Amino acid sequence: SGDFNPIHWNERFAREVGLPDVIAHGMFTMAEAIRVVTDWTGDPGAVVEYGVRFTRPVVVPDDGQGAVIEVSGKVAAKLDDRTVRVDLTATSAGQKVLGMSRAVVRLA
Repeated sequence: SGDFNPIHWNERFAREVGLPDVIAHGMFTMAEAIRVVTDWTGDPGAVVEYGVRFTRPVVVPDDGQGAVIEVSGKVAAKLDDRTVRVDLTATSAGQKVLGMSRAVVRLA
């Protein structure tokens, strides 16, 4: 993402600025969420629109286990021109990390 902010790689710095540990890049979290849709369609080019709001950071603890992001999706609306809106839910450590996570997908 070109984001070299030390909150993403320096534990001491992240804690000095009030974070519990380093945090994952928001763009990584966003990419992991849309993967559910691209795996479902089998074609990343089928996604014609995608957007999210970042609601909480994904904390990556220094415990050798890393962080887990759980993502689910549902077709929430049938739109025009063989497209659907897919609403996604992404959580980490039991907390919602993305809000308003929606994709518009063109069906084959």
